[in-house]
Amino acid sequence: MAAEAIAQDADGRARRGFLLALGAYLLWGLLPFYMKAVAHLPLAEVIAHRIVWSVPIAAAVLIWAGRTADFKAAIRSPRTIAMAALTAALISVNWGIYVWAIAVDRTVETALGYYINPLVNVVVGALLLGERLDRLQIAAVVLAAIAVAVLTIEGGKLPWVSLALAFSFAAYAFFRKTLPIGPSQGFLLEVLLLSVPALGYIIFLIATGQDHFVSSNGTDTALLIGCGPVTSVPLLLFAFGAKLLRLSTIGIMQYIAPTMVFLIAVLIFDEPFGTTQAIAFGLIWAALAVYSWSMLAAARRATSVRAA
Repeated sequence: MAAEAIAQDADGRARRGFLLALGAYLLWGLLPFYMKAVAHLPLAEVIAHRIVWSVPIAAAVLIWAGRTADFKAAIRSPRTIAMAALTAALISVNWGIYVWAIAVDRTVETALGYYINPLVNVVVGALLLGERLDRLQIAAVVLAAIAVAVLTIEGGKLPWVSLALAFSFAAYAFFRKTLPIGPSQGFLLEVLLLSVPALGYIIFLIATGQDHFVSSNGTDTALLIGCGPVTSVPLLLFAFGAKLLRLSTIGIMQYIAPTMVFLIAVLIFDEPFGTTQAIAFGLIWAALAVYSWSMLAAARRATSVRAA
């Protein structure tokens, strides 16, 4: 009976984790629609409001979860503050490139960037953490490199939007691991640090009449306030969901958002998608299939070892 109760509890946790993570990925997949809605607003102002309006939501969730003691301890640590400042800078760069790319009709490139990201994480782990790559992982990385080469040769330049998104988020994830606090506490600390210059910038815009928050129509005001929830809610859903799921499950689910973004870009935003892009995406999808197979095989081996 006890074993059955434990199994049911584990299944319930996994189900909750799946639904939370699924909600996060679906919201991320739909995010281009919101970014298109604010595309007429200045990039810096949108980023500033993403930061400022994320603070109350992150704080409310932390209070609800009863994790304020961890946060208070973190803000008394100079090292934690310094690392949070670095991760905050990296995620703000990622946000800025993403918002700009959608505004200028380069949404397909953002999808490619987030497809590449898991493979960049593998390379970062190998180079900086000494993690060994198996043959399938090496093959996946090679396929991704060929895809980038194809786009570079066809376009005469590196697909910098995709690479910047992939590498900035990989760097964020790498340094984020060094923060000795949980995801929700870390997110609040990051947006709090960023909110100082962001709020100062918003006040400057309002004082000089250059803002779109007070001096504009109600629609723009609502859109700017909404930047907070569309930023913080999926991040927090993912933070809570990931804690309840296996890494292999998260690894497969992470392709939901870029797939939605890709379909939105091509089918709804009507962005160009020619033969070269089709070849590059085909190589990336093949790389991700190989990588996912490797990850699932490793998970099965680990389960077999535990069962033995």
